[in-house]
Amino acid sequence: MGISATSPIGVRSSSPTYAKPNTRAWGHWLGRYGEEAAARYLHEAGYHVLARNWVCRQPDLRGELDLVARYRRIIVAFEVKTRAGGRLAHPVQAVTEEKLARLRQLAGVWIRDFHRNSPMLTRRSHIIRIDVIAIRTEPRPPYKIQQLDHIVGVG
Repeated sequence: MGISATSPIGVRSSSPTYAKPNTRAWGHWLGRYGEEAAARYLHEAGYHVLARNWVCRQPDLRGELDLVARYRRIIVAFEVKTRAGGRLAHPVQAVTEEKLARLRQLAGVWIRDFHRNSPMLTRRSHIIRIDVIAIRTEPRPPYKIQQLDHIVGVG
């Protein structure tokens, strides 16, 4: 897929580092790696990415939308789940009903905020959909992508 690798702390180097300094940093790196792969996939599929890692800071609703994109007149909020290796459950299984409910709420807040700040979004493009992109990589470096599934309309 042509994704360039960075070290787990996000520093680009001419020779990529895949060491796991700690599980949390490595998990964060793998998640960002998956989100970059998903954004590239969406671009190639004709989506226009509007936001990456949008964070809602409302006190009663905290959370993040990994990617928000427009495809024709449809606005899609994406949850990206990435797993290394094939031993764990399929990444989409990590998206629970509770998570979907929160994603719907976050997407509604994003639409209101984005509409207020951008003329790009018209009233007619308010159709919102929640999709999941599930990515599996090889279990060891260089973590090449083995499978990318785009599950449409999960929420």
